[in-house]
Amino acid sequence: MQSPRSLDAPLRAQLSSAALMVDAAWRSLAYCLHPRVIYLSLLPLILAALSLGLLTWFGWTPGVAAVREALDAWGISHTVLNWMDGAGLGFLRTMVAPFLLVLLAVPLVIVLCLLLVASLMTPALVKLVRQRRFPQLPDRQSVPWWRSLLWSAGASVTALTLFLLSLPLWLIPVFAVLVPPIIWGWLTYRVMAFDTLVDLATPAEREALLRQHHRSLLGMGILCGYIGAAPTALWAAMGALTVALAPFMLLLSVWLYTLVFAFSSLWFAHFLLPALQAHRRATGSTATPAANTAISTEPTP
Repeated sequence: MQSPRSLDAPLRAQLSSAALMVDAAWRSLAYCLHPRVIYLSLLPLILAALSLGLLTWFGWTPGVAAVREALDAWGISHTVLNWMDGAGLGFLRTMVAPFLLVLLAVPLVIVLCLLLVASLMTPALVKLVRQRRFPQLPDRQSVPWWRSLLWSAGASVTALTLFLLSLPLWLIPVFAVLVPPIIWGWLTYRVMAFDTLVDLATPAEREALLRQHHRSLLGMGILCGYIGAAPTALWAAMGALTVALAPFMLLLSVWLYTLVFAFSSLWFAHFLLPALQAHRRATGSTATPAANTAISTEPTP
C-alpha cells in the first residue's frame, strides 16, 4: 500500500512543472527586450524578406496563373464562383486566385521562419540564457548542426502533412480555431525542446525530461501556437486589402512569427535548463525527488 506522500508525488510534480512554466514565461518576456534578442529577430526577417522579394518578383505572376488554371479545371470552383456572382460578389473574382496563392504561401513562410529560428536563433538564445543564469551547467555532448536541422525538417514535414490533411476540417468553425494552433504547437514543442537540449543533455537525459514534463511542454507549444495565430488573424482583419498589401503583409507576418518563435525559444530555454539542472541534482542525490523541479531565483536582465 502506498503512503499518502507517495500518492501526492504526481500532484507535486504537476504543481512544480506549472510553477516553472509561469516563471519561465515572464523571464522570456523580459529577455525579449534584450538587444541581442532584438537583433536576432531581425536577422531572419532580412533573409526571409530577400527570399520573398525574389519569389514575388519572379514567381507571383506565374503562381497566380497556375492557381487560376487549377481553379478552371476544378468543377467545384465554378460552382463557388457562380454563387459569388449570384450573391453580388462578382467583383471579387479577380481576387480569388491571388488570395488562394497567399493562403498557400503562409504555411510555407511559417515553416521557413521555424527552420531559421531553429538553426540560427535557438542556439544563440539558449547560450544567452545559459550564460546569464546557468554558467556552471556543463555540456554532456556536442551534436552536429545538421542533426538539429534534420530533426526540425522532419517535424516540419509532419506538421505540413497534418496541415494539408486537416484543411477540410477548417470549414467547421470549432475545428478552424482548434486544429491549426495545435499542429503548430506540436511542431514548436518538438523543435524547441530538441534544440534546447541537443548540446547540453545526453539522449537519456533528454528522454527523461521530455517524459517528465511532457504535458507542460506540449501545453507551452500549444500556447505558442495560439500566439502564433495572431498574424493570421491580422490577415483576416485586413480583408480585401490583404491582396493589395500582400508583400508588406508577408514581411510583417514573417517578423511577427519570428518574434513568437524567439519568445518560444526563450520560454523553452528558461523551462528546460533549470529542469535539466534539477534532474542532474536529483539523479546524483537520492535525497531530492526527481519530480521536484527547482526554479532559479536569479534576477532577470
